[in-house]
Amino acid sequence: MSQANPAPQPPPPDPGGGRGSHHPHDGGDGRRAWAAGGTVFAGILLVVGGVLAVLEGVLGIARDSVLVVTRGGYAYHFNLRAWGWIHLVLGVLAFMVGIGLLNGATWARYAGIAIAALNMVANFMFLPYQPIWSLIMIAIDLFIIWSLTVHHHHRIDKAGGTR
Repeated sequence: MSQANPAPQPPPPDPGGGRGSHHPHDGGDGRRAWAAGGTVFAGILLVVGGVLAVLEGVLGIARDSVLVVTRGGYAYHFNLRAWGWIHLVLGVLAFMVGIGLLNGATWARYAGIAIAALNMVANFMFLPYQPIWSLIMIAIDLFIIWSLTVHHHHRIDKAGGTR
């Protein structure tokens, strides 16, 4: 009776995405985990920012004198009711996209980038009405765009391994 030697097993798939390293500080899983956490945080920021934008929009629509223009002669001048509607619509969309992002919807990643970009432009144009808040929101929108463009989920190739 002869024993057949089993066929050699292929090495396990590289969880570092082909980088060969698993140390958190050298581009392996640590950065990916940090970016994935950033994606969840971006979803939370979209939800909370959406709620705040809705409240801001309702204030602008209901009472046109709540917000005061801090600088005169600004090129992008709308009345506050128009800004209220802009913030209300963007806030509702940001809230819905944030919920989709937290549920892992693929469409929400692309919609989140678009909503954050639109919100960034709106906040730039809203600078004379709330300068500090607008600058904070622009920075948050930059973070949202970064986190949604950096993190990529593991994709399965045709052979069944990750790449």
